[in-house]
Amino acid sequence: MREAHLDYLVCPDCQRPLKVAEAAIRRDDRIITGTLACDGCHGTFPILGGIPRFVPLSNYADGFDFQWNKHALTQHDSYSKSTVSQDRFFNETRWPHELAGETILEVGCGSGRFTAPALSTGAMVVATDLSGAVDANYRCHAAVENLLLVQSDIYRMPFRRETFDKVLCLGVLQHTPDVKLSFMSLPEFLKTGGSIVTDVYDRRSGPWGFLELFYRTYYWFRPITHRLPSKLLYRLVSAYVRFMWPIARLINRIPVVGRKINRMLLIVDYRGRYDLSEELLKEWSILDTFDLLSPVYDQRQTIATFRDWFRSAPLTDIDVHYGYNGIEGRATKC
Repeated sequence: MREAHLDYLVCPDCQRPLKVAEAAIRRDDRIITGTLACDGCHGTFPILGGIPRFVPLSNYADGFDFQWNKHALTQHDSYSKSTVSQDRFFNETRWPHELAGETILEVGCGSGRFTAPALSTGAMVVATDLSGAVDANYRCHAAVENLLLVQSDIYRMPFRRETFDKVLCLGVLQHTPDVKLSFMSLPEFLKTGGSIVTDVYDRRSGPWGFLELFYRTYYWFRPITHRLPSKLLYRLVSAYVRFMWPIARLINRIPVVGRKINRMLLIVDYRGRYDLSEELLKEWSILDTFDLLSPVYDQRQTIATFRDWFRSAPLTDIDVHYGYNGIEGRATKC
């Protein structure tokens, strides 16, 4: 982090400003190792690997730590030589490509798949994640001046309230202990007139709600798989996907239902959806199959519930609909 980034940080416990109490290792204008301190409650917070840390290094998101450091670049457009992540970022947010002078808070940034297109707008991006995925993000973007990376908890974020022009939270909410509370924490950081974009995995109601227990077969395995050590689960998933890949290719050719059958067989297959090489498609499949089976929490929501949360928050211009990752929502802080 850079000392100038203190303008965006406050003590997560008392909301007082923080100061650099120690900068043991510096590199150019960046603090690599040091300590932040609060004069209000006298709390201290380490800076490790260039990143301020406001949570224990080990927590319920350890699976994501493993996942995003193992696949630090898999979903990055610079690695896949595609525009998959960039397209999703701009299509889902509907934000302009030029945002110089504005600030974006990205909650649940992972290894930086969407951090990269956010940075491309010229905005100041403050990106946070509960897991050690921030280290993978840092390796990708350490030299970028308009980025502050922070490891923190969505329920206890160390940022100034009503500060940001935009808040982005994609692929995160369903993986937190209290999904509604996680959602309701986000608008607090927006300025009046600011834009929020977030999403959640979908859970259907009515007859489809019963049928999805059969379609989403990973529900059957998750009670076991999310308790397995990440390295062991990853080895099992990788071996399984590689063994099934030729079979999945044939199944994917079945009109209409081929991809759904593969999903039931725990093979996430993006053939025909993303223009990627065969090896990259397999890499994405291993990553996303592991992502289905490893999280401690996977709490899908109905579209009616998600829409109600938006309506109960201080938001206007609400647009909630099925989208890229299940259900996506956009709104403006009022």
